[in-house]
Amino acid sequence: MESTTLPSLDQSPPNGVRPLVRARDLTRRWGKGAAAQLGVDRVDLSIGHGELVAIVGPSGSGKSTLGALVAGIDRPTSGSLVVAGERIDQLSDDRLARWRGAAVGIVFQDFHLLPTLTAAENVELAAELGDRRIGRRERRRRAEAALDQIGLAGKSRRLPSQLSGGEQQRVAIARAIVNRPRLIVADEPTGSLDQASGHLVFDLLAGLAAAGTTVVFITHDENFSDRADRIVGMLDGRIAAHTAGGVDVALEPVLVGAV
Repeated sequence: MESTTLPSLDQSPPNGVRPLVRARDLTRRWGKGAAAQLGVDRVDLSIGHGELVAIVGPSGSGKSTLGALVAGIDRPTSGSLVVAGERIDQLSDDRLARWRGAAVGIVFQDFHLLPTLTAAENVELAAELGDRRIGRRERRRRAEAALDQIGLAGKSRRLPSQLSGGEQQRVAIARAIVNRPRLIVADEPTGSLDQASGHLVFDLLAGLAAAGTTVVFITHDENFSDRADRIVGMLDGRIAAHTAGGVDVALEPVLVGAV
């Protein structure tokens, strides 16, 4: 079988939208030589302030790896990555951790809530990690405000086991926004939810984008990706397709060799 050939695309936000994320020649691989595994391969991508960008692709396409790089929870092997004015690929581990806690909110498919803490305490912990200088009263105020923003103020004292799956994911969103990040990276946040809860979670993220927060939404579900400002399709670690405003702007085709 011939190797897959993908176009090298530099995809940017619409004209007039300032980029918050700038990835250039971004590559992530594990191992060396013939045994090396390639997660992201020479990706060029810009994402604007307040954009809701859906990153889609089959399992193993690199979409989650790209999200982890943008969120600062993984490091590129090569290339440059600027997020919110910070060259995060050059930060030390300590500085990257501090930057991540203050500048980015992360939402996963699995909620990752601490089971012995209430909803408010889970969110308050994120506030503490984001800025250790603020006092307990201010952390609690921010946590309650974040829960109120996602419609769960009345359930702030409940444990995760006392909440539905959709409510737990909304707590995870409150945790992601409590430090008022400029960027949210959500990796399959609706993947384990029923349809109604999934739409509610997506609507919350879309509302945050409309209010000015940049949202990177990683999903395999066309029902959600079609509602994004832009869709970035990935295959074999590279950008293979790009759609904005319902128009396919990736002019070069993806060429897949036959057996």
